[in-house]
Order: sequence, then C-alpha cells, then structure tokens
Amino acid sequence: MNDNIAKLEYQDKEIYLVKTAHVSRNSVEDVKECIEEVQPDAICVELDQDRYNKLKEPEKWRNTDIVKVIKEKQVGFLLVNVILSSFQKRIAKSMDSTSGAEMKTAMEIAEEKNIPLVMADRSVKTTFSRIWNELTSKEKMKLLTGLIESVFENEDISEDDISKLKEADALEAALMEVGKAFPNVKRVLVDERDQYLCQKIKNAPGNKIVAVIGAAHAKGIEQNLGNEIDVQALDTVVKKKGFSSYLKYLIPLFFLAVILWTIYQNQDLGLSQIKSWFLWHGTLSALGVLLALGHPLSIVTAFLLAPLTSLNPLLASGWFAGIVEATIRKPKVKDFEDIAEDTATLKGFWKNRVTRTLLVVIFANLFSSLGTLISGIDIVRKFIESF
Repeated sequence: MNDNIAKLEYQDKEIYLVKTAHVSRNSVEDVKECIEEVQPDAICVELDQDRYNKLKEPEKWRNTDIVKVIKEKQVGFLLVNVILSSFQKRIAKSMDSTSGAEMKTAMEIAEEKNIPLVMADRSVKTTFSRIWNELTSKEKMKLLTGLIESVFENEDISEDDISKLKEADALEAALMEVGKAFPNVKRVLVDERDQYLCQKIKNAPGNKIVAVIGAAHAKGIEQNLGNEIDVQALDTVVKKKGFSSYLKYLIPLFFLAVILWTIYQNQDLGLSQIKSWFLWHGTLSALGVLLALGHPLSIVTAFLLAPLTSLNPLLASGWFAGIVEATIRKPKVKDFEDIAEDTATLKGFWKNRVTRTLLVVIFANLFSSLGTLISGIDIVRKFIESF
C-alpha cells in the first residue's frame, strides 16, 4: 500500500486509514486499492447522514425548500454551507475531479460488495452550532469575513499542492495557524471530530475496518485510539447562558420602559419616540432588502414588520421578507445547479435566486439591528429632554 494508507491496530481490530484530499483524483484510486487489498468487514466514511444523502441523491439538493430553511432559522448555516461547498467544487473542477468522489466511491463499493457502511462523522449542523457558540462577537465577524474573502480567491491549485496537503508537517503547520487565529474553531472543527471519528471507527462491526477520511484527521485519530470517547457529549449543542444571551430580551424592554416613562412625562415627546422607533427600523430594514435587490413586496414587508419584530427576540423582519421573496421569486432548479459558478463572483450572489433570498434575510435583519442602535440613541436623548 502507498503512503496515503495507514494501518492501525486496536484490540483485535485492524484499522486502515485512507488519508484523502477531498478534491483529488488520486484519492479515489487509493480507496479502491485499499478496499480491494484488505477486503474489510466494514467501511467507514467521513460523512454524516445529511452529507451521505446529498452524495447518494444529489438531485434532492435542487428541490431544497428555501421557505422551510427560513422558518427553521437555518439561513446562516445554509449560506456558510453554500460558500464552503462551492469553493470546494471550484477547486475540484479546476483539477478535473469531483468533490467527494472518494467518499462516493467507498459508498458504491460497500453497496456493490454488501459491506456494512458506517457514517462516522458528526453532523455538520452540530459542528457549526458548537463553533458559533464558542466564538466571541469579534471572532464571528473575523471568521465570516475570512469565509467571504475565500469565495473570491481564484488561485489555481495543482495536484502537487494537494499532495503537499497530505503531508503531516504541512497539515500541522496549517492547523497551528488556524489554532492561533481561532483556537475554538480548530478545537471544535478538528480536535473534536478527530475524537468523534476515532470512536465511530473503533465501534464499526468486524475485525477489518477501512476508514476513508480527510488527511487532516489521520494523526488525531491515531492519538485518540486508546481513549474512550463520549460521542453523545460531542453530539450535544449547549447554548451559553451568559449575560449577553439575555440582552436580546433586555434591550427592547429597556426602550419600551423609556418610551412609556417619557409618555408619562410628556405625551408629545413620547409619541415622537415611537415614531422614531418605527421609522428607523422600517426604513433601514427595507433599505437592507433593497440592497439585496429584493422584490418590492419584500421591501414593503421589511418596512412594515421590522418595528414590530425588533420588539420580539423570537422574531426577525428578515425571516418574513425572505419568505415573501422566496414565494414571489421561487428559486428554480437551475439556480441550485449554478450556485458554485454564480458565487464565484460578487455579482453572482445577487443574480442567483437562492443566495439572493439568503441575502434578503441577512441584510434585513442586520439593518434592523442598526435601526435599534440609531433609534435607541434618539429615544434616550428625548427621554433626557423630558426632564
């Protein structure tokens, strides 16, 4: 076997790690070679059930219900997923390969030879949620900015570059850099998943296991081989309950209290505060939808609902504007098929109906938050004047 396949021993099991680069043609051959030689009792893949379904039935992606995504508050997750998968697809295309081809090959061989297939990775939604909960506001902005910048990088990547990414020293250096900038991201995205993958692979049925994994996880899996990992704990998303989590409730209550007290002191001034709240929220949220090139009815929806939804932490004007946008300009199959190509340029984000709808939601909410800040300053100023 070549250097991209490592043999580990755990109790009475032989575990063969196929270290792949998810966009390399050579990785497909590595998978075929290893399975053919080992004749395993089980095959593990670095996939969760959602990613498995997407590879198994790629046409289902084209029928994604955007309205359902908005109602389930998964807009941010979908946008990040679109950015990352589009970036990977473009790299694979430049190398005349297919993203995830090595995983699909392992799936097909398992089905053909009737070998048990184990989805060994944690849900992407769980991983993203755990990362988001660990980041400070500053780190969140820094991470999102980095993701957006990566979309527009058109640097060519050769097979030699991919081969270098498989080398342990290069990987360690890359992960150390990530760890310096985002220690919590590296811990959740890499370290936790190393543990999760390791335990799932160890629990696979049979004595001979072939595990198809990204090369970045190989060392971590080997290091955790002798440890018993609590997979259920790693699968749990616990939201922090610090003071900041209560601010979304306290801020609207504070402004309501200030307005009511001002009305008690000076009715005209209090009514002016209410007008300020409605106009700033409605105008700015509508402006956000306009900048996203939303439909006129989506703009009107944001204008009318932003002043009200800003008082309820469980609602957001962008959700309603996004639902209107997706209903009137329902994304077509072609929009889903063209996402990778469209998101290669800034203009493409607005051209594609899927990403444009996501921008409507995000921009409406962001600008409504700005409305809270501006109208809040005006409300406090008038409150002081009432004395």
